[in-house]
Amino acid sequence: QVQLVESGGGLAQAGGSLRLSCAASGRTFRSNALAWFRQAPGKEREFVAAISWNGEVTYYADSVKVRFTISRDNAKNTVYLQMNSLKPEDTAVYYCAAGKSAFVLPSSSSFSRSYDYWGQGTRVTVSS
Repeated sequence: QVQLVESGGGLAQAGGSLRLSCAASGRTFRSNALAWFRQAPGKEREFVAAISWNGEVTYYADSVKVRFTISRDNAKNTVYLQMNSLKPEDTAVYYCAAGKSAFVLPSSSSFSRSYDYWGQGTRVTVSS
């Protein structure tokens, strides 16, 4: 059974930091792009960041650029999201996803349909 399990969510103050992790089991995703999405209360799921199979190419939503960093460790089958300078508007459930492609393309990587596998999510709450 393929699983993506997120961890690291919680409560942070505005200006603080959190590091999310997503560990995969059941198969390796070394040949897949990986991504983070988020869904705030009452809003649709939105793209946050994506990383190519080898970690060399990354792509971010404008709202998190500079503040968030996506990375991966293929030996551990894990993807990370380092979130700095957190804002209350970053409050959401964060989901990791494994892509159908190995590559990150701005034209497709921000769309949910580009991903085959999804985790259950981890909640992040940022207080002002």
